[in-house]
Amino acid sequence: MPSNLEQALQFVEEHQRASLELLNRFLAIPSISTDPEHRNDIDRAAQWVKELIGSLGADDAAVYSTGGMPAVCGSITTAGPAAPTVLVYGHYDVQPVDPVGLWDSDPFTGRIDDDLLFARGASDMKGQIIAVTAAVEAAQNCGGLPVNVRFFFEGEEEIGSPALEPFIRSHRDILQADFCLNPDAGMVAPDRPSICYALRGLAYYELCIKGPAMDLHSGMFGGAVHNPAQVLCDLISGMHDSRGRVTLPGFYDRVRELSADEKAELARLEMDEAYYLKQTGAPALRGEEGFTPSEQIGGRPTLEVNGLLAGFTGTGSKTVLPAEAMAKISMRLVPDQNPKEIRAQLESYLESRTPPTVSWSLDEFASGPPVLSPRDSAGNQAFADALEAVWGTKPVFKREGGSVPVATYLSELLGMPSVLTGFGLPDDHAHSPNERLHLPTWYRGMKAVTRFFYNLG
Repeated sequence: MPSNLEQALQFVEEHQRASLELLNRFLAIPSISTDPEHRNDIDRAAQWVKELIGSLGADDAAVYSTGGMPAVCGSITTAGPAAPTVLVYGHYDVQPVDPVGLWDSDPFTGRIDDDLLFARGASDMKGQIIAVTAAVEAAQNCGGLPVNVRFFFEGEEEIGSPALEPFIRSHRDILQADFCLNPDAGMVAPDRPSICYALRGLAYYELCIKGPAMDLHSGMFGGAVHNPAQVLCDLISGMHDSRGRVTLPGFYDRVRELSADEKAELARLEMDEAYYLKQTGAPALRGEEGFTPSEQIGGRPTLEVNGLLAGFTGTGSKTVLPAEAMAKISMRLVPDQNPKEIRAQLESYLESRTPPTVSWSLDEFASGPPVLSPRDSAGNQAFADALEAVWGTKPVFKREGGSVPVATYLSELLGMPSVLTGFGLPDDHAHSPNERLHLPTWYRGMKAVTRFFYNLG
């Protein structure tokens, strides 16, 4: 007689069409979190997710008010207190579809072309949610889940999760688990299963330089009054040296260097300079000297200018000397950098480099520490074994250049590590027109999550 695992894997395969139909119903809800006109759709999606996990056996499934977009939680704890508990995270909100004219079909009607499913949210991340719930359904129908599962789905990840931290603080009892399974990180390629074990932190600021009390006529005052836009350019230019290193005092003091083993693992990603040139369309790459692109993105801190505004930027000419200039500046942080110390370093730089002819102010918009999950943790190893069994090749462990707020908060507030994975691909056009999901990879992902549960149990 086949084992429960073998039965569950067969169940997943036999129900692929049903899973696809379920995903298409999910995709049809335009749950755009940034647009107030879609608030009813957000509520509708939250209710849909509640009913989904309820149908899997989460008798306590409920929609929770957060002060922002609703959260959906529930649990299946029939495996008993001796079994591990996994928190399954996901977000049901999606990005806007603009510019809608660039879509080849209705963004909220799934369209299949060869092995690709096109729709907003197909990859990021409604498809990932259904991949996990399909595995839960399979186990439930083949002897029951061998682990305890808690579900946690939010509706505002695409707008920065502003209500996430207070919700986690006030709902520790329904979220506590041995670790979190977060399938929002994606894979390197269809034949390269991946697990992300490190995320960079974030420190995001708005820097404003103020000079005269008002915009001035550049002919009448230019040359006598210091131009805030020029000062801002000088300050930004000085934030990097010729080797691509950030010049803020003490910026690298706490940076944990990559080990030889980590560098070897990142090299397995096969994401070299040619890869990034193809992905970006840039004429050439530039980063901190002495590191490969994968090391620069995953294991080194950065300082980037995200936006600039000063003076007249409309069509034609207007000869003004602007009263103020503004820059949006973000820094990606690596272990063991501290966001509070980073702000102090930026302020120290500005105090020493800003001339007395202007004044400056600094507003903070986002802050979060980096996250590091040991590659040999029980969760990561159980998932690595599952990926290898399905793909027939050892998965790669990667460092992600971006930040995932929920992983940071779970680590900080609950001491909970995360298994960061997923079955989206770099060319899925997430956040762009014609977002898509590679179905063969998605189906494999369902089997991998199924094996993961049984590896733990």
